[in-house]
Amino acid sequence: MQHMLRMGIDVGSTTVKVVLLDEHDNYLYKKYVRHYANILDTVYTLLQEAQVGHEDDLVHVCITGSGGMAMAEKVRIPFVQEVIAETRAVKALYPETDVIIELGGEDAKVTYLGQTAEHRMNGSCAGGTGAFIDQMATLLQTDASGLNQLAMNADTIYPIAARCGVFAKTDVQPLLNQGAKKSDIAASIYQAVVEQTITGLAQGRPIKGTVIFLGGPLYFLKGLQERFVEVLKLSKEEAIFPELAAYFVALGSAYFADTTEEIFDYDEVVNLLSQKKEKKVEKLNTFAL
Repeated sequence: MQHMLRMGIDVGSTTVKVVLLDEHDNYLYKKYVRHYANILDTVYTLLQEAQVGHEDDLVHVCITGSGGMAMAEKVRIPFVQEVIAETRAVKALYPETDVIIELGGEDAKVTYLGQTAEHRMNGSCAGGTGAFIDQMATLLQTDASGLNQLAMNADTIYPIAARCGVFAKTDVQPLLNQGAKKSDIAASIYQAVVEQTITGLAQGRPIKGTVIFLGGPLYFLKGLQERFVEVLKLSKEEAIFPELAAYFVALGSAYFADTTEEIFDYDEVVNLLSQKKEKKVEKLNTFAL
């Protein structure tokens, strides 16, 4: 029996997220991986994985994300702006939400919901994002997971600038030289991310009410979650950390796909990507001659 499915593909600055839903909003497939700038190959691999068992099904597809527009144009698949996709998913699953805070690999967003949604996003600098956290973790000779473990045992918070990795390094290096505990520095890095979000994006507008926290860093890093809750003085009921926090943009894209006119055979979607992969290889081979 042929089914009508919905797929959302979120191509971020550092990761790809894919969500496949059936007619009843059940998850048939979801995956979150780093693409290491190999976007086309990564998406192709995930779609092949998701295709298993659904080779003969029809699918509505929509692409989103900071790296998704160019890809959508190349493969002729509908595109939706990521803030619209994310807001749609939040309103569908958590309609009580007043504010969305999302941290990605190289961007950060605050969205105030109401009669008219107001979106605020960081500029060209990746300060206070996942890339910043990775950079600071390297400075402490660990990774993001290790940084999180360190932060859970902190006693002291030091002032660190998160608006730029260069400025932050000039704050962190002296602390290391002076023998400050790495756990305290790790928690201070998280504190800097929180302050950058509040001062750099909120710019004086209060973040209050029910707040939902989305994106990979805010899903995987529990120490960062705690910093946000403490600084914003949120109760347990006011702070929402959904289980699918890393997938909300892709999920909203899948919801949005329902509104598009294009319907694909699943094989057709995979073949579109396969053709682009082959052209990419041909181009590389031409340059190598």
